[in-house]
Amino acid sequence: MLGFCGLVSAADNWFVSPALPAIANTLAVAPTAAAIILTAYLVPYGALQPVCGRIGDGVGRLRLLRIIVLGLCAGTFLCALAPNLSLLVAARIITGCFAAGIISVSQAFVGDVVGPKHRAGAVGILMGITFTGQGLSAGLGGILTDLVGWRAAFAAFGMLAALAWLGLFTLRDTGRSPARDSVHPKAQAGKHLPHINPVSSFFRDAWRIFFSPHRAVFLLACSTGFLFLGTYGLMGTFLSEVCGLTSTRAGLVMMLYGFFCLIGGALAGKLGGARGLGGVISVGECAGMVSAATLVLSCATGSWIPSLVAAASLGLGYILVQPTLVTLSMDADPAQSGLCTGLIGFAVFACGGVGPAVGTAVVSCSGYALLWMLVLLCLGLQALISRRVLR
Repeated sequence: MLGFCGLVSAADNWFVSPALPAIANTLAVAPTAAAIILTAYLVPYGALQPVCGRIGDGVGRLRLLRIIVLGLCAGTFLCALAPNLSLLVAARIITGCFAAGIISVSQAFVGDVVGPKHRAGAVGILMGITFTGQGLSAGLGGILTDLVGWRAAFAAFGMLAALAWLGLFTLRDTGRSPARDSVHPKAQAGKHLPHINPVSSFFRDAWRIFFSPHRAVFLLACSTGFLFLGTYGLMGTFLSEVCGLTSTRAGLVMMLYGFFCLIGGALAGKLGGARGLGGVISVGECAGMVSAATLVLSCATGSWIPSLVAAASLGLGYILVQPTLVTLSMDADPAQSGLCTGLIGFAVFACGGVGPAVGTAVVSCSGYALLWMLVLLCLGLQALISRRVLR
């Protein structure tokens, strides 16, 4: 059920990628200008994940999930009704704000009920299901866009969000609250500690965790979101503008991303046992480099066939790197695992929202070939750095 909620939140954003040309045509803007829709969702989606993680630590994971999934549903229906780009961007911001905590709170929920030995595999499966939605939505969104239009596609994903919200009522809370469990013994005995401003406390704890000895994990999450999600966000317009594919065909190519997310999520636990968590990240980064290299080839030949390998490699690489960073982050402060996973979400998705915007600027100046070569170079640098700092 948690995986399905994550699947809907990922699908809600990423079906937009192959639909961007159709949205741009309807709203009379350039496809690259319409890419702001991705940024409008991903930046608040990432920025508010630590906040949602902290709230979930205090008020309960399941209670918070029910609220934010309902908000995701309402925001998605608003997107279907937006008459122009400005209001669509505003609706996407609202939707991203509500969706922000779904993944981080679900990851912390898994951490409550799965022991440390099996946690990496469980988080990998959860994230594999989640990002299968990212890939499947690209195909489904492209088909719906061509058949009935992008507004109907938004409405369809709004209905999926409603089903996810109803499904949450089949779950029960774990009864655990790490925030309450870690309260000072004197406060538990009735001798209250001095009042602490919750806002300043949140920022202090977030700063302490982010720049703790685990800071390399969080900084790698920033570059992972920027490079992997930035690449995926622009792949739909690349397949349309350079390879001449329709929304449906571009979406079907991008569906491979989701399938390999599911495969990679299932393999992450076994791979971690064999190579260690640092080894899992190295394999994922190599897969990302293969993706960037095949996109360069696709750009040089004008053929969409190499992009099949690009989509599959990108999904495999991302699902090996991101959940492994989540698992490593929980050791930064086990008493506030929700805040730790939320900070990973902030790093990945906020930077993932910036990625398409920066990529669009590069494409406008120099074209897609330079963009994919820069991605390949940056992924190579990340692989070298991560191998050193996670040793």
